[in-house]
Amino acid sequence: MSGTVVIYAGASIILAWGIAHLFPTRSVVRGFGEISSDNSHIIVMEWITEGVSLVFIGLLTGVVNYIDRGSPVSSVVFWSAFIMLNTLSGISLFTGFRHSFIAFKLCPFIFTGSSLLIIVGSYID
Repeated sequence: MSGTVVIYAGASIILAWGIAHLFPTRSVVRGFGEISSDNSHIIVMEWITEGVSLVFIGLLTGVVNYIDRGSPVSSVVFWSAFIMLNTLSGISLFTGFRHSFIAFKLCPFIFTGSSLLIIVGSYID
């Protein structure tokens, strides 16, 4: 399997996970029960911000892979995505992983798995 395909797989997974974050935002906020309007807006903002960030990482990685996978700039983008996704994985592991909602428990695995596909794919010819 070529590195290009492996990178696209990692980028697609994280892109899809980011899009999936955007749809349940209202139900996530409702899951907190009775909270202030300010707190509700903060949760919405943070939930959407994470989703949009994941979409951006997936799109950026895929576009850079398409334009010129072998360039030094591409390498910086792939490593930056790897570092960011693993940072998010660590945050998710120590925060959301304790929650009973299954999607929170999946985040560390999806973030780490995608990051590994992206970085390993960048080294496959």
